[in-house]
Amino acid sequence: MAMQEIVEQTVAGLGYDLVEIERSAGGLLRITIDLPWQKAAEGTPQAEQFVNVEDCEKVTRQLQFALEVDGVEYKRLEVSSPGIDRPLRHVQDYERFVGHEVDITLKAAMGAAAEGQVHANRKKFRGTLERVVAADGSVGWQIVWSDAPKVKPGQKVSKKRVPPPLQALGFELGELREARLAPIVSFKGRGIADASGVAGIDGAVPSAE
Repeated sequence: MAMQEIVEQTVAGLGYDLVEIERSAGGLLRITIDLPWQKAAEGTPQAEQFVNVEDCEKVTRQLQFALEVDGVEYKRLEVSSPGIDRPLRHVQDYERFVGHEVDITLKAAMGAAAEGQVHANRKKFRGTLERVVAADGSVGWQIVWSDAPKVKPGQKVSKKRVPPPLQALGFELGELREARLAPIVSFKGRGIADASGVAGIDGAVPSAE
């Protein structure tokens, strides 16, 4: 059985979602997991839950056994929760993070399809992820942003200054090379708490150095 399949089956069997698999230099196999997400009922606040150290330890122990049985070679296994730059891979990820700021990279430049003045060769965008429902009921996605320069802390902004207009770019998931949450730390929600769980092959939590 292929390593990807072993990891997917093991993680799903324990009730978690597989976010990412990475092989790094030195034989490190890094697995990123998350808790399953379900959309809250209309009018109900969406409660965010985060993977903790105990979750990572449980998956680490089970993966260690499963990978050994199938003879998968690695020197160190690390299971962790998603960081603040969590990748978006599935439709459910996009549904979950509507309204969040994201970074997307297109496979091919689509500047002409955007509203406003966008460089024809531009492939990378950062903006707010939005869900778009067409007249026929089909669901699409777009990213909305402004090219206004960031205001530095303490900087005075003239009330007469006219901000650049918002721009929007619609896209299909198949047109993306990569999509991730923008790595913006927030102490009110997503941010520091996302990286709360990390466990190594022996279930120990690596020290921060």
